[in-house]
Amino acid sequence: MNPMAYNEFLADRIRGILDANHISYEEKKMMGGLTFMMDKKMCIGVVKEKLMARIDPDIYNEALKKPGCMEMNFTGRPMKGYVFVEPEGTDMDTDLEYWIQLCLEYNPRAQSNTKY
Repeated sequence: MNPMAYNEFLADRIRGILDANHISYEEKKMMGGLTFMMDKKMCIGVVKEKLMARIDPDIYNEALKKPGCMEMNFTGRPMKGYVFVEPEGTDMDTDLEYWIQLCLEYNPRAQSNTKY
């Protein structure tokens, strides 16, 4: 597997959930992975084998207690409001749907980052 590649199966599962719920999104390749953008904002992504979830910073610490959830750290310090979820935390469809729902709930309040 290419070290910069991302889990296509996980990306397909995300697409399936978004499409089934009639969620409008745009896909962008970035950070060596794939990001699903909603309203021009990063919402959900796949980086290598992990789900990247942009969630409400107010529930960040609680989310970190969930199985497979960890801080997202690209720059040497955690990015509050962004988490990675290891494959064991998204294996079941209900678990993946849980994370996607958190992302979708936060997206309308999330700040837009126009450089993406």
